Amino acid sequence: MSRPTILQIRDIYYPFFATVSVPANLLTIVILSRGNCGLSKSVSVYMVAMATADLLVTNFNVIAYHICTYHFPHSFLSYTAVCKFIIYINSTSLNMSVWFTILFTIDRFVAICCQKFKTKYWTVRTAAAAITTLSVLIYFQSIPFLFAYKFERIINNIHWGCRPRIDFFTSPAGVGFSWMQSVLTTWIPFALILLFNCLTVRHILVASRARRGLRGHSSEIQSDPEMEHRRKSIILLFSVSGSFIVLWLTTMVSFLTTRLTNTAHYRGDYTAHAYIASETGYMLMYLSSCTNTCIYAATQTKFREELKKVVKSPWTLILILVKK
Repeated sequence: MSRPTILQIRDIYYPFFATVSVPANLLTIVILSRGNCGLSKSVSVYMVAMATADLLVTNFNVIAYHICTYHFPHSFLSYTAVCKFIIYINSTSLNMSVWFTILFTIDRFVAICCQKFKTKYWTVRTAAAAITTLSVLIYFQSIPFLFAYKFERIINNIHWGCRPRIDFFTSPAGVGFSWMQSVLTTWIPFALILLFNCLTVRHILVASRARRGLRGHSSEIQSDPEMEHRRKSIILLFSVSGSFIVLWLTTMVSFLTTRLTNTAHYRGDYTAHAYIASETGYMLMYLSSCTNTCIYAATQTKFREELKKVVKSPWTLILILVKK
């Protein structure tokens, strides 16, 4: 009997995704770290943090868990201690990817709507402190995952595999922890991103009307550098935020419906609608770890120029060596 369609899609999707996502995020980190993209230092720090978190998601959630552990069940990755560590890192990296996106959204809100506050407080040191503090909190918040799984079997006195501890996930603490993970990873991020985007749009509309009133009809024949800068900022903000919301929406709805209808356990039925919806949601969710590079390239002219330079530099070096 042929394998279920969703498993065949997984077998193709995850390796292809990893092949694209790893170099894309590495290039993004290199390009943004050089500081030649015309972006402020604080926003560059947040964008580098986002790319780093996305790289961790690709390496651990996709490559280590969905590819290596799934296709090589007898490798060292299947030792219980290693398996539990991978599950723990999966949670932390995914949370960092989400919350760094929120920090980026807040940074754009402050930059556009709170000029005085930005000048006085919103510095590179503040950005680094916010990222570091949030990372530490996420690592502590995910610690229960280390105790939520146990070994599947013992071979030659070695613990192999990971399976959920039923007593943990059915206990009030375990149920609360699962809901807290969902709330912190989807619901609160959705609410915060929508809130700050709405506030940013409202501020821009009010400021635009006031600026047009002050400039009169001169805007018809002269370009406004300030409004052009704001337009580019808002395009970048909405592209990143909108991509996150669209790609995470399926996972959010799937989690909510499976918990409310008690269909979270599929008992090995890979054709169940709940399982297909959950796997589709995961694949779209991980895709958000690769889209930011495309967004930067599509919306930032200087980023595209730096990307061309970085891609061409190895070939330029090879040509120089060949000529010598």
